Amino acid sequence: MKKIMKAGRVVILLAGRRAGKKAVIVKHFDEGKKGKSFPHALVAGVERNPKKVTKRMSDKKVNRRSKVNAFVKIVNYNHILPTRFTVTGEFAGKEGSELKNIVTEEKLSNKETRLALKKQVRQVFTERYLTPDSSKEKQPAVDFFFKKLRF
Repeated sequence: MKKIMKAGRVVILLAGRRAGKKAVIVKHFDEGKKGKSFPHALVAGVERNPKKVTKRMSDKKVNRRSKVNAFVKIVNYNHILPTRFTVTGEFAGKEGSELKNIVTEEKLSNKETRLALKKQVRQVFTERYLTPDSSKEKQPAVDFFFKKLRF
C-alpha cells in the first residue's frame, strides 16, 4: 500500500480546536516515537484565512484583509484527512525559508521559541499568498490551501 501522509501533503484537521482548518504536513512519523507511540505528523497550517479583496478597497484595507494567521501542531493520523493537493517546496521564497527547515520539534517544546516559530510560519505563508506564481502548475494547490473550507 502506498503511503500518502508525506511531507507537503495538504490535510484537513478533523478534531480539536482547529477542526476544519487546512494544514501542510512538514514531517511525518509513521511508526511513532518514544513519547508518542502512535503514528503522527508535524503540521503547519492556516488558522485564519485571508479575506476577499476587491479593486475599490484602499491599500490599508487590502493589507489588513490579506493577513494570514498560522499554527504549528503535532497531530495524530486519525485526526487528519489528506487531500489530493501537495505543496512540496511551494513555500520556499528564498533559500532556507522552506517549511521543513523552519519548523522543527525542538522549537515546539519551548513557549518562547513556539511564538517565534508561529511568526516565522505566518511570514512565509503571507509572503507566498501575496506573491502568486501563475507559471507553475502547483498554484491551484496553494490557492486551495489559502481558501476557506466550504462544505
